[in-house]
Amino acid sequence: QVQLVESGGGLVQPGGSLRLSCAASGSIFGINIMGWFRQAPGNQREWVASIASGGSTNYTDSVKGRFTISRDNAKNTMYLQMNSLKPEDTAVYYCNARVRVASSYQAYNYWGQGTQVTVSS
Repeated sequence: QVQLVESGGGLVQPGGSLRLSCAASGSIFGINIMGWFRQAPGNQREWVASIASGGSTNYTDSVKGRFTISRDNAKNTMYLQMNSLKPEDTAVYYCNARVRVASSYQAYNYWGQGTQVTVSS
């Protein structure tokens, strides 16, 4: 019905940059809040950043000043620009979206399948 697909992960050296994308498709009437989460091996999934439909953003303290979340509402796509990457940023990154489906106008929470980000020299 609704799918979220992440892309853009990979291996990068410390201090490097990556840009993640999350594209939503399917029976979408509208998308409310969107966000990025990450899960490192042995850890619980943690919230990284979120962006409302109007563009207001929030970040966890550990990524403030290094990561930038953005979205293109016309394309139902969200981005995460990650700069000055550190080894501790290594994790599987998941996108999340609160989507109002076209069939019922009800809002549901959806997750992507995840994309691996590895920061290592």
